[in-house]
Amino acid sequence: MNPDLAAARARLTPHRPALEFRGRWLSYAELDQRAQRLAVRLYAAGVRRGDRVAILAANHVAHVDLLLATPRLGFIATPLNTRLSAHELAGLVREVEPALMLHDAACATLARSSGVPLRALDDYEDWLATAKDRTLPDCGVGAEDAAMLLFTGGSTGLPKGALIAHRQLFYNAVNTCFSWGVTGEDCAIQATPAFHAAFNVLTTPLLHAGGRVVLQPHFDAGEYLRLVARERSTLMFLVPTMYQMLAEHADFAHADLSSVRWAICGGAPCPEPLQRLFRARGVRFKQGYGMTEAGVNCFAIEVEDAERRPGSVGKPVLHARAVIRAPDGRPLPRGEIGELTLAGAHLMLGYFRRSEETAQTLRDGWLWTGDLAREDEDGFFYIVGRRKEMYISGGENVYPAEVEAALAQCPGVAECAVVGVPDERWGEVGLAAVRLAPGARPDAAALRTALKARIAAYKVPKHFLFLDELPRSGAGKLLKTEIRRRFEEENPCVP
Repeated sequence: MNPDLAAARARLTPHRPALEFRGRWLSYAELDQRAQRLAVRLYAAGVRRGDRVAILAANHVAHVDLLLATPRLGFIATPLNTRLSAHELAGLVREVEPALMLHDAACATLARSSGVPLRALDDYEDWLATAKDRTLPDCGVGAEDAAMLLFTGGSTGLPKGALIAHRQLFYNAVNTCFSWGVTGEDCAIQATPAFHAAFNVLTTPLLHAGGRVVLQPHFDAGEYLRLVARERSTLMFLVPTMYQMLAEHADFAHADLSSVRWAICGGAPCPEPLQRLFRARGVRFKQGYGMTEAGVNCFAIEVEDAERRPGSVGKPVLHARAVIRAPDGRPLPRGEIGELTLAGAHLMLGYFRRSEETAQTLRDGWLWTGDLAREDEDGFFYIVGRRKEMYISGGENVYPAEVEAALAQCPGVAECAVVGVPDERWGEVGLAAVRLAPGARPDAAALRTALKARIAAYKVPKHFLFLDELPRSGAGKLLKTEIRRRFEEENPCVP
């Protein structure tokens, strides 16, 4: 494989539009030129092979330039969460030791608190345009060299940095294009944060395929709907909250979504009532599954199968293997719930400077995901929940994902999340955090009654917490520890 994607694409399709940012389309030839200019600028700033170059910015063309420049110098592109506190950023900086940090104006104060050498993006275009032509030394970057350092979306402690090899980016693109049917004729809007692994869901595969990517600086539902219509976007990837915001927007009912072939949901399953709203507008849904450490796209499913098998993420992508295992590593028969393990060329190199955690996660070529799953008789996989999120109530295993899927079907529920909390009688019971649909009234008794018609009584949450918004990380993942904390604050006497 050739790790220099920008050069390869510029050779094949130099004049094809590649990336739109702030109203301007850049061709593949222009992306190649920009990657070279950025590499020259970084080399002049002292960046060398193996160095980490951080970027602390909202969705900006510099994210793409930085990644495409990595093969030219051998540095590691390191996007950082723009929502970090100064304290959190300081912890990551101590661990990563960036040689340089690019930042936008909104993150200037936070960036300055890091103590890292900085480069503001205020005059970024002029800075690139005035880079002097020069030949860079051949750094011999290959498939197994790290291209990115992406931080996992952990909700507790310092996030782990997953080292993403050029090989991983390539095979994720191959798996996505061949298994999902993504081609050079497709277009997607990158609206989820570029500092997150979701950047590799569609953006990097589309750049491999020669397709088009629209980079939305900040997600805005109305603008997103207008972009879909204007650019004839064919694919959609968002997290459930973003889809909900689209559905609730005043323009949703008449927005032109006719170009969309399918939508895929990440971070969490998209509630069925929300999917129905999009199907009524002609948009059909798939459910995705991925991890920062594994690609990020691990399964594929046809739209028809997704509709026939609600909740299924499908089957492993082309160059991937998936096995559900018992804690001792033994493969489990179809139908049994166990931990999902993955193998293939789409796996990470390991965690940056975390050898112990790497050894726990990568074992004999298999990635232990920490997710509980089952496989049906036809080979379709279903994610049941996180291994650490399962709780035991009265001796029975309860999987929050199953309860959440049932709760999402109840009238008035827009979003929900279920966690286990201590209980004197049962050991643990369910706590459901619920965001209600507009006009719905909080009624825990009615929700319990509706749930008892769908799931076993021991699975029905004992406690309900009604919130205006469910707490989420910058990557859009639900913060279940924060839900527990809020419940404990409001109910200090509950054991």
